[in-house]
Amino acid sequence: MNVTTAVVGATGLVGRMMLKVLEERNFPVGELHLFASARSAGAIMEFNGKKYTVEELTAENIKKANVKYAIFSAGGDVSKQFAPIFASCGAVAIDNSSYWRMDKNVPLVVPEVNPEAAFKHNGIIANPNCSTIQAVVALKPLHDAFKIKRIVYSTYQAVSGAGRQGYDDLQNGINGEPPKKFPHPIAFNVLPHIDVFTDDGYTKEELKMVNETRKILGDDAMRITATTARVPVYYGHSESINIEFYNPVTRAAALDVLRQAKGIVVCDDPANNVYPMPIDSEGHDEVFVGRVREDHSVDNGLNIWVVADNIRKGAASNAVQIAELLHGNGY
Repeated sequence: MNVTTAVVGATGLVGRMMLKVLEERNFPVGELHLFASARSAGAIMEFNGKKYTVEELTAENIKKANVKYAIFSAGGDVSKQFAPIFASCGAVAIDNSSYWRMDKNVPLVVPEVNPEAAFKHNGIIANPNCSTIQAVVALKPLHDAFKIKRIVYSTYQAVSGAGRQGYDDLQNGINGEPPKKFPHPIAFNVLPHIDVFTDDGYTKEELKMVNETRKILGDDAMRITATTARVPVYYGHSESINIEFYNPVTRAAALDVLRQAKGIVVCDDPANNVYPMPIDSEGHDEVFVGRVREDHSVDNGLNIWVVADNIRKGAASNAVQIAELLHGNGY
């Protein structure tokens, strides 16, 4: 059965990818509403060979639309104001901003990891941070098998995670132009700085990974730390994840678990230079895992390398998968 669907922030980088993923995955879109700010209203966009006019996001237009699923990628302030309006009209708002993620009444969902949480919504479901999504897809099967005690994240994140301006900063920086989005040049450089710094020296991006991982995996006591960095790559976040488990783990056992896990592609053949790289993840919905090896500096330790397309799996595809999960179960 086709369902009336909305994409909020449809003209942005992630919004456009959401439309592409909805089309590619044959989501049963009936009537489609494309919402954006007043300055983008009136623009013409195409979906499944049909042209649509972008509508201004207003309470009145939301109420007229009678939407079943509203997929958001328009920033926290927009989500704060308009997601509850969609919910009050009977829709499920699936929000890609950070605004609702840590709300105790809003589930934070990665369908391969905690699908059951999606059905506990009150009209709003949060899409996790892009770097968290790919991490927990890899961590959940290992947690189930060996029980995680501690995680150390080190991330190498693409400029597209900062939106079109981040993408442009790299493109323009290669041509010698000064940055407009980032505080320093990103071309031929690495910035250990994503989002704003907090009083304890961590960035909000790092704290997002810590807090969201705990919420998704259902363990508030899990010991986690993170360092997140921006690298001169257009698409695809890479992560070095060091894990300490309560139970014994071997490389062979971990690889066996990962190969059987949903949504994961194992690329681990170091003798033949096979390992995950962002250039190979672009355009894919799966999470790629490799460089699996035992950490001999601690008992029950493991190192893994995790890569995914941050705009697809890290944002658009995860949101669409949540809608698929709901629709497939009659919600």
